Amino acid sequence: MKEFQPQASDLRRSNDRSSESAASKPKALFVVGPTTSGKSALALAIAERLGGAIINADSMQLYRELHIITARPSAADAARAPHLLYGVRPAAEAASVAWWRDAALKAMEETRAAGRLPIICGGTGMYCAALTQGIAAIPPIPASAREEARRLLAEEGPAALHARLVAADPASAARLRPSDSQRLARAWEVWRGTGRGIAAWQAEASASPAPWRFATILLDPPRAELRAAIARRWAAMIQAGAVDEVRALLAQGLDPAFPAMRAHGVPEISAMLAGKLTADEASARAILATGQYTKRQATWFRHHELAPPERTYIINARFEDLAQFSESESAKFFAFLDFIR
Repeated sequence: MKEFQPQASDLRRSNDRSSESAASKPKALFVVGPTTSGKSALALAIAERLGGAIINADSMQLYRELHIITARPSAADAARAPHLLYGVRPAAEAASVAWWRDAALKAMEETRAAGRLPIICGGTGMYCAALTQGIAAIPPIPASAREEARRLLAEEGPAALHARLVAADPASAARLRPSDSQRLARAWEVWRGTGRGIAAWQAEASASPAPWRFATILLDPPRAELRAAIARRWAAMIQAGAVDEVRALLAQGLDPAFPAMRAHGVPEISAMLAGKLTADEASARAILATGQYTKRQATWFRHHELAPPERTYIINARFEDLAQFSESESAKFFAFLDFIR
C-alpha cells in the first residue's frame, strides 16, 4: 500500500488546488481500479465508516438485465449503504457518457443533501474523467448516420470500419482500437452526422469539470492476483445463473452493437448457446478477454489523474476486507480518509 503517491497524467488538472476555492467545494471520493480488484467491497467499507453513498461508475452495471454477469452489488450490500445508478437502464437503451455524467451529478447532489459522502465507484475511466475534465457537447446525431454506422459494423466488421475511419477522420481513428466496435460506430456516426470528427468535438469540451473537491483511492493489484480473481469470479457467476441471464437478454433480440450485448461474458455465453463454442471454450475466452480488459483499465488509471497527488491514495493489492491491512497500513489508510473527509 502506498500513501499519497503522485500519478503521471496528460489531462488538464482541475483548478481545485487553490486552497481557498477548494475549501468551498463539496467533497467526493473516487474508488477506482480494474475489474475484480475489490472496488465494490472497499467502497462499501468506506461508506459504512464515513457515512457515504456509493454511485456506480461502471458502464455495464447500469443495465438492469446484467446483474450476475457484471457482479453487481447484492441486495445485502445495498442494505448496508445506499447504492445509486445500479441497474437503472434497460439494455435496449444505450447509455452515453453525457447521460451518466448528468445522472451522477444529480446523485451526488442528492447524496450531499442527505448528509452523506458521494463515493463514485467503478472502472469506466471515461465516466470518471467526464466529471473531472468535462465533456464535449456533440449535437444530436441523425438517425440515418446511426443506422449507417450499425449497418457497416454488421456487414463489414470493426476492422473494416476502422479502416474507413482512418481515411475519413484519422485523428479520431488514432484513438481507437480496430476491435472496439462500439466506439468505432460512435466515431463514424459523429463524423457522418456532424461533419466533424469526435476527436475534434472532444477537444472543445463545453461541459466544465464538476465543481467538486475530488479525492481518489486507486486499487492497482499485481496482474497475477487479478487473473486468479477473474477465474474465481467467472466460476461463481456461472454457478449463480449467468447463462440463464444471458439467455434472457438474447431473447430480447437486441442489436449486437448495443453496449449490454458486449458486456464481458455475454458474447462468449451467446456463442456457447448458439453451439459455436463449448462451455469450456466460452469460459476460457471470457476469462482471457476480461484479463486483457483489466490490463487496459490499469494502464488508464495509472496515466490519468482524477485528483491531485495529495488527495490520491494507491493500494497495490486486491481489497477483500479491512482486516487484511497491517496495523501500520491501517493507520495510514484511515489517516487518509480523515484527511479527505
